[in-house]
Amino acid sequence: IGYGRGVFIEITHRCRTRFKVALATSENFQLSAVTSVCARLSQTKKSLFSDQSSAWFISSPSCVMFLWRTVKWAVSLLVFITFSVRSQDIRNTVGNIPMEWYKDYPHIGYDLDGKKIFKPIRNKDELDEFLDKMENPDYWRTVQDKMTGADIRLSDEQVDLVHRLQQGKFGDVNFNEYEPAIDFFSNEVMIHPVTNRPQDKRSFIPSLIEKEKVGKLVHAIKMGWIKPRRPKETTPQYYDLWAKEDPNSILGRHKMHVPAPKMKLPGHQESYNPPPEYLLSEEERLAWEQQDPEDRKLSFLPQKFACLRAVPAYSRFIHERFERCLDLYLCPRQRKMRVNVNPEDLIPKLPKPKDLQPFPTTQSLVYRGHSSLVRSISVSPSGQWLVSGSDDCTVRFWEVSTARCLKTVEVGGAVKGVAWNPNPSICLVAVSYDDTVVLLNPGLGDRLVCTATDQLISSYEEPEEVMDQSVQWAVAEGEGHEQGHRLILKHPKAVRQVTWHGKGDYLACVMPDNGSSLQVVIHQVSKRRTQNPFRKNKGLVQCVSFHPIRPYFFVATQRYVRVYNLIKQELTKKLMANCKWISSMAIHPGGDNVICGSYDCRLAWFDLDLSTKPYKVLRHHKKALRSVAYHRHYPLFASGSDDGSVIVCHGMVYNDLLQNPLIVPVKVLKGHTITHDLGVLDVTFHPTQPWVFSSGADGTVRLFT
Repeated sequence: IGYGRGVFIEITHRCRTRFKVALATSENFQLSAVTSVCARLSQTKKSLFSDQSSAWFISSPSCVMFLWRTVKWAVSLLVFITFSVRSQDIRNTVGNIPMEWYKDYPHIGYDLDGKKIFKPIRNKDELDEFLDKMENPDYWRTVQDKMTGADIRLSDEQVDLVHRLQQGKFGDVNFNEYEPAIDFFSNEVMIHPVTNRPQDKRSFIPSLIEKEKVGKLVHAIKMGWIKPRRPKETTPQYYDLWAKEDPNSILGRHKMHVPAPKMKLPGHQESYNPPPEYLLSEEERLAWEQQDPEDRKLSFLPQKFACLRAVPAYSRFIHERFERCLDLYLCPRQRKMRVNVNPEDLIPKLPKPKDLQPFPTTQSLVYRGHSSLVRSISVSPSGQWLVSGSDDCTVRFWEVSTARCLKTVEVGGAVKGVAWNPNPSICLVAVSYDDTVVLLNPGLGDRLVCTATDQLISSYEEPEEVMDQSVQWAVAEGEGHEQGHRLILKHPKAVRQVTWHGKGDYLACVMPDNGSSLQVVIHQVSKRRTQNPFRKNKGLVQCVSFHPIRPYFFVATQRYVRVYNLIKQELTKKLMANCKWISSMAIHPGGDNVICGSYDCRLAWFDLDLSTKPYKVLRHHKKALRSVAYHRHYPLFASGSDDGSVIVCHGMVYNDLLQNPLIVPVKVLKGHTITHDLGVLDVTFHPTQPWVFSSGADGTVRLFT
């Protein structure tokens, strides 16, 4: 007992000493715990070591157990408080308060002796901070203590804890957040139950108290004191759906309002004096009456009255108003969202014309000399000479660079077409007038070429077997030979167009005559042979053209362009121009694109690899188109019209088949005077320069460069 008293007194003394230290730095929960421990120890000491209770302490064995438990609990609390006090920094004893309270004071708190703890001097500028950052290897793990203002270096465990918290992980490395849950009652199969207490007897014996309650309820029901609940009468409840809405809400009205569609305006059939075509006959009236109301086009019968005074009251007025009201509140409404499209987005973005140069822009020369309209022009392969045919029955040869007329050849009729042989080693010009085609040797340019051309024509030997031909070949003699006539071809009908093959040996002629099989003939100059490639022509042939590189032959009728394979002798394609009357046609030097001009002011561009319908239709002319032409080397094409203008367009054809041609109108050239409602009759490009020639009804030929 004496030993127990001594131990208890020593423990109490040490606890109180530790409590004084803990009171200065503990938080609220620690303060309340220390207070309760002190009170309990004081009460225990008074009860155990007083004179009145000494006998009880000695004689009561349970008090020894109580003393032992109290001492054990006090020692545990003492160890906890000692660890807590040691774990905290007790240099600053202000406690758990906001350190912002000391921001205006020179000190930051008080130590254990009650003396002020002054703030550390921090006079580092940005340069010192930078040097510290460069030289101090622990700069990145150094933080400032808010309690003391000192710099604290974080340990590796603390840095690892910060990294884990930044990554959203748990602070404890060994903690498994996905640890499987173990059910206490089902994880292990036990022989005996967890609770093996036997059931009470009252759990399986009828309860007497419940028997008495049931008897009282039965007696009350018999006496009528307790009555069953009557079922509530379910009456329909009417209420306003929009009672809670604010009728003055502007936002709500604008947001939810869907305007009703307006009624259809009355037509002529609802007039009191409709036109006769709106009145029904007797047969139509009977048919209208036999139809169901849903199948009738009109819900009323049109009537005619002599005057407005004779019109009676409308009998279906209330019925129509009722149907309108039904539509207003029963028919669902739909808000049609308008698509706001910028008009500029619909216009294709084309490059500027100045970026597409060179192309002809100004009129440079005027070739004057013809007294009537000039129907056809053609340029030599070298680009030095120009030939023109006119209705004044003359063919004139011009020098391109000076506009000087070098030679004039008279023929026996109005010239309809001229074509210079595209072969540079042959100097021949085909001229068509009436039913005659004349091959001229103008004698211009290289004399060797002119001499070789005459020798080639004179070296012809007639075959032994002469075939019957529809065209008569004759060699020019006398005065005609002196003017340059070499061969004369007589046709059965008037020849409208002549065109050469690219190699210069074949010449195609067009004799338009509806219903005739002899509308197109092809002449071979070297053998002086003529053949009719078609047994029957479908439609009125307007113009023909050879493919520049392939054995294809293009035939343009009034509304279609047919492409024939000359080797297989079959129809390859049929192009639909979507116009009323085709006037002219030109083939791109690459051979995959065709342009057609028509008398209904349209120019159609066909891409043979894309479709048989026009890739693009241009309507930039105001009157009929007379002629179209491609340039051999530049991406240019031109069209001449009766409005007196020549429109030059940029037409770039790409080698990539996935990219469509680029068509951009670049220049409108005007210079010709409209004569007898006729303007530009023919256009052609210079073979090497971006120049264009045009002939008009005013009897002039103009060069635009």
